[in-house]
Amino acid sequence: MLAYVGDPVFSRGLTIGVWGIVLVKVVAIFVIVLLSVLFMVMYERKAVAWLGVRYGPNRAGPGGWLQSLADGTKLFFKEAFTPVRADKWVYKAAPYLAVVPAFVAFSIVPIGGTIHLFGHSTRLQLADPPWGILLLLMTSGIGVYGVMLAGWSSGSKYPLLGSVRASAQMVSYEAVLGLTTATVVLMTGSLHTSTIWLSQHGPTLYHWNFIRTGFIPFALFSIAITAEMTRAPFDLVEAEEELAGGFNLEYSSIGFAFFYLAEYMNLVTNSAIIVTLWFGGPDGPGVAYSGWIGLIWFALKTLIILYVFVWIRATLPRVRYDQLMELGWKRLIPGALAMLLIVAGFRVKWTWGLVAVGGSLLAFAVLLRAVDVGSTASAVDVRSEEALTGEPATGVGTR
Repeated sequence: MLAYVGDPVFSRGLTIGVWGIVLVKVVAIFVIVLLSVLFMVMYERKAVAWLGVRYGPNRAGPGGWLQSLADGTKLFFKEAFTPVRADKWVYKAAPYLAVVPAFVAFSIVPIGGTIHLFGHSTRLQLADPPWGILLLLMTSGIGVYGVMLAGWSSGSKYPLLGSVRASAQMVSYEAVLGLTTATVVLMTGSLHTSTIWLSQHGPTLYHWNFIRTGFIPFALFSIAITAEMTRAPFDLVEAEEELAGGFNLEYSSIGFAFFYLAEYMNLVTNSAIIVTLWFGGPDGPGVAYSGWIGLIWFALKTLIILYVFVWIRATLPRVRYDQLMELGWKRLIPGALAMLLIVAGFRVKWTWGLVAVGGSLLAFAVLLRAVDVGSTASAVDVRSEEALTGEPATGVGTR
C-alpha cells in the first residue's frame, strides 16, 4: 500500500498526451477552488443565518445562492484607488501574495483515487512531490507576507497595526502546525500526501490518524490552523472595534476582492488538508483506490469540517490579543511538543511511551507553576503602580 507513490500518468514519459492531462488537471484545480469559494461564501452565510434563526440571503438566484456571484461581480466593477501615502508597487502586489499560496497548497491534496483519462491512468491529485507536507508548511508561512505587506504599504496606522498582529499571530502558531504535522509524518513514515492518505485505509476508523495519534494532536492542529487563517475567535487582524477594519482597510475593488478570495480559499484548502492528514482523505469503506467514489467521500468530509469552522465562528466570541499569544506560546506549543515525544515513544516501545507521558506531565506542571508565578508578579506590579499613581493601571496585563 505504501508503495503507491507517484502519478501513474508519468510512467510512459512526458508525451504530448501527458502534458495535456497535466494542463487539464491544472485548469480543473483552478476552477474547483474558485467555485468552492463561491459556494463557501454562501454556505457560511446560510449556515450562520440558520444558527441565528434568520433567513440569510434569499434574493439573488434560486434560494439566494447566486448572492456571492453578484457580490463578486460588484466588487470587480467598483472604482479602485491607491492611497496617496502608499508604496504603490507593494500595495498592488500584496493581494496576489495572499491568493497564490492557497492555490499552491491545494495542488498537493489528493481528492480521489486513480481514474482513466484519454487513454492514460492518472490520480485525482495535481502534484505529489516527495516533500509535499513541507510544501504545505511553506505556503502557510508565505501567506503571511501578503497580509503584512498590505498593512505596511497602505501608509495608514490601522492597517499597519493589523499587519503587525497578523505577523505575530501567524508566526506563533506556525510552530504548532509544524509539530502536529510532524506527528502525522511520524505515524505514516512519509512526506507524500498520497502515502499519508493511503496509510489510513482499513476496515475500521481506527486507522485514521485522528484516532491513532490520540486525538490531542488533531485538536491542537485545528486550533492552530484556525488562528493561522485568522478566523473567529482569532480574527484579531480585522477587529473592527479596534482597527476600523484591519490590514485591508485601504483596499477596494479587485484588491479587496482578492483578500476576500484568499480568506475563503485558505478555509477550503485547510479543511481539505485536515481531511487528508487526519480523516483518511478520499478513503471510504473499501474504496481506497476508487477514483470518483473517493471524490464523493472527500467532498462529504470536507463539507463537515467546513461546517464546524462556520459553527465556531457563529458561536465563540473574539479573544483578547494577550489571550491569543498566551494560548499559543504557553499552552499549544508545549502540548504539541509533548504529544510528538509521546507518539515517538510509543512508536519505539510502549515503555518509552510511558516515560514520555510521565516526563511531559512533569514538564507541563513545572511550566504551569512558572506561568502562575509570573502572573502573580505581574499582578503585584500592577497594584504597586496603581498605589503610586492613584489611577487604574492600563496595558495588556490589566484584567
